[in-house]
Amino acid sequence: MNELISKRWSPRAFSAEATVSDDELRILLEAARWAPSHGNSQPARFVVGKRGTPTFDAILETLRPGNKTWAFRASVLLIGCVITADSRGDLPNVEFGLGLAMENIALQAVDLGLIAHMMGGFDKTAAHETFGMPEDVRPVVAMALGRPGRLEDLPEDLQAREQRERLRHPLSETVFTGSWGQSLFG
Repeated sequence: MNELISKRWSPRAFSAEATVSDDELRILLEAARWAPSHGNSQPARFVVGKRGTPTFDAILETLRPGNKTWAFRASVLLIGCVITADSRGDLPNVEFGLGLAMENIALQAVDLGLIAHMMGGFDKTAAHETFGMPEDVRPVVAMALGRPGRLEDLPEDLQAREQRERLRHPLSETVFTGSWGQSLFG
């Protein structure tokens, strides 16, 4: 397995002093642009704000309180959206395309020495209204990007979460053959 995959995780300890350069941001978004999508529909769209800009502040305001306690230190906040239709009509599986684009960003971040944390905890209606999104655009996920920060800058409960062991279900519980529950990997 590629080390980028095993090294990727979702830390919350961001450096409030660090920045993500414009070149790095372009590379991250190029990685998203090259993600697979259903019928090459490319439904992923992004609203991006660098720390210190009105867009960053507006994205931060849409986050749930728990995410605000740490995300304000990130260098970049973005909202991943999907377009739900194009000239061909309604697009199928748009979340699939956005999910792959977001994963490409997360893996590219690891390659660049950055960290990324995806969040479902934000007000999608507020994001839609704040950024004047058209009716056929739906915000789905937020992401914080930046460089590693100090664990002690986080609230105690989040410090503990940052340090806990990363666990994944074994393949024997997730991959089946023949019939559901019959593990391919015993």
